[in-house]
Amino acid sequence: MAQLRVTVASYNIHIGIGRDGQFAPSRTASVLQELHAEVIALQEVQLGPRGFNMFEYLRTATGLHGIARAALVHPVHGEYGNALLTRHRIVSADAIDLSVDGHEPRSAIDVLLDCDGAPLRVVATHLGLIPAERRIQVRRLLDAIDAAAIEAPTLLAGDVNEWFLWGRPLRWLHAHFSATPAPRTFPAGRPMFALDRMWVRPRSYLQSVRAHASVLSRIASDHLPIVAQLSSERATRREIPALSVAQG
Repeated sequence: MAQLRVTVASYNIHIGIGRDGQFAPSRTASVLQELHAEVIALQEVQLGPRGFNMFEYLRTATGLHGIARAALVHPVHGEYGNALLTRHRIVSADAIDLSVDGHEPRSAIDVLLDCDGAPLRVVATHLGLIPAERRIQVRRLLDAIDAAAIEAPTLLAGDVNEWFLWGRPLRWLHAHFSATPAPRTFPAGRPMFALDRMWVRPRSYLQSVRAHASVLSRIASDHLPIVAQLSSERATRREIPALSVAQG
């Protein structure tokens, strides 16, 4: 099997509205180009058909292809949700429903990629704002990942909206994947919270992770993007088993 070596990113683009209140798709596209990433998980992406189709715009502007799934219909912006842009071949794609009654609909995209002969599973998501909601979503998300276990390294990426460092959702995710660095990404102008995260299994595949803080990214959204380098070259070769989600 080919060695995996790939740059991945995650970015909540805030529907293309920057901290200056301006809707600027070209600015969002420029930030994506700055990342030089081969796989980009996106949150809060307008999908059309009503309103502006940000997914198609970014796909064309970056020269990448991808997949998008609507999570809800906004009265002004129309359909929007999660998306994945990549230069690699998409082998399969599915959606995981993370909606909780009484809260804004949420979901995840579960994609298997062929990265120049090396498989990579990417689960891209955007979790809810309420702690009890996130606890349900994380359990459902981890159950879905384990239910469709495949022989491929797995990346979970997205805006998890978790403010509490010792909250149960983060503890469960760390237990399942192993803890990873968490650079601060929110608010973009002066980041204080690590809301945007990545977890990788096997953990040894994660070589580095950073927040992308450029002049443009500090104003293009209320979140900064995060960028990580994945590589199997120095990773351990043994299969790391999935762990059950802790209760309590």
